[in-house]
Amino acid sequence: MSTFLAFLGIVLSVLMIKYREQAGDTFGSAEWMEKVGGVYNVIIIFAVLLFFGCVAVLTGSTQIFFAPVLWLFPHPTT
Repeated sequence: MSTFLAFLGIVLSVLMIKYREQAGDTFGSAEWMEKVGGVYNVIIIFAVLLFFGCVAVLTGSTQIFFAPVLWLFPHPTT
């Protein structure tokens, strides 16, 4: 199931970059988005992060990919 969702996420990230203008016009712009380049750049950044996250799930390297995030937040160790 996670493989299917990862492939779906990759397709979604490509579609987000392709149709970023229509999506940006739908969502609108917030004040905080102007600090990172506007709504279109926020969509691109989110799509790139989604793409790399899905590739990490497919390759089984999520622990390595998300390690810096896990260092910032306390989490239970298993």
